[in-house]
Amino acid sequence: MRKLYIDNIRWITVVLVVIYHVIYMFNSVETAGVIGPFYEIQYQDVFQYIVYPWFMLLLFTISGMSARYYLNTHTDREFVHSRTTKLLVPSTIGLVVFHWILGYYNMAIAGVIAQMSAVPKPVLAIIMMCSGIGPLWYIQVLWVLSIVLVLVRKLEKDRFYQICSKANAGILLALTILVIVSARILNAPVIVLYRFGIYGTGFLIGYFCLSHDEVVDRLAKYWHILVVISVALAVAFISINFGRPYAEHSVLDTPLCNIYAWIMTLTVIAFMRKWGNFENPFSKWMIRQSWGLYIFHYIPLAASAYYLHLYAQELPPVLVYIFVAIAAFAGAYLLNAIISRIPFLRWAVLGITRRTK
Repeated sequence: MRKLYIDNIRWITVVLVVIYHVIYMFNSVETAGVIGPFYEIQYQDVFQYIVYPWFMLLLFTISGMSARYYLNTHTDREFVHSRTTKLLVPSTIGLVVFHWILGYYNMAIAGVIAQMSAVPKPVLAIIMMCSGIGPLWYIQVLWVLSIVLVLVRKLEKDRFYQICSKANAGILLALTILVIVSARILNAPVIVLYRFGIYGTGFLIGYFCLSHDEVVDRLAKYWHILVVISVALAVAFISINFGRPYAEHSVLDTPLCNIYAWIMTLTVIAFMRKWGNFENPFSKWMIRQSWGLYIFHYIPLAASAYYLHLYAQELPPVLVYIFVAIAAFAGAYLLNAIISRIPFLRWAVLGITRRTK
């Protein structure tokens, strides 16, 4: 049985990711590989500080919960096959056959294509494919964590899982300490996105603790208190860090950042368990579209931002944001509709073997 509140968390978070990337493309703080700011100080950049610390941790946490729900009715072998098709194929083969397009635009935005005229074409193709990873880093990390989970299950044999069913809100809050510590370990060098420590921790907490309905129900009783705490933490985090590089370890590894990240993750899960366990025609459509929206949105976003910067520099910033946002959402939905109808591309780019209605 599907958990509607989990599905709703997923599509809403993906929408936040798209909005974040629209603002990120023109932000004034993390300026590598983006168009760059309209002004020296941009208060719309506050949105990045509000969501960046927690929205991917939230996705990994509910991915851990979803892994448990799947494994309740499937074997480990079926789980590995499913996750390899859905996650590994798009993030490897999909790079070769499609996402090199994003690599081209990322390199064009960075202004490096002209500098690589002497680079052999096969090498340039590899560089372009690597530059096209973009949002696919999430599913690469998620595949690795899924494989690790299977190994953990062989050792754990549900003993620890049963113990975790007794967790209450206090224990979940105490896990903040584990999140703070994990944020400092298993981080990939140079590429800050690959934070295996903290994302693995969220994934495993989701699997072992939050996949128990009774645990989430205990947490949901305190949703209103968690909202107040999260707002206070958000204000503190923004006040202290606005203008600092929020996506680098100098900020990401601080206790405040990780306290905010974990409490906000718990807050969203508790709030949505209480108020988000519903469906309507719009939410059902967004649930169906969320995977394609995540996979595809950055290509039309980057392309539209690049061409607007090249040919329409006189446009007011508000119109640029609007046009790029429309391109990101509409372009993603269009690409999803087209590619989901082509069997090979549907498998290679979306990791889906059969088209769903």
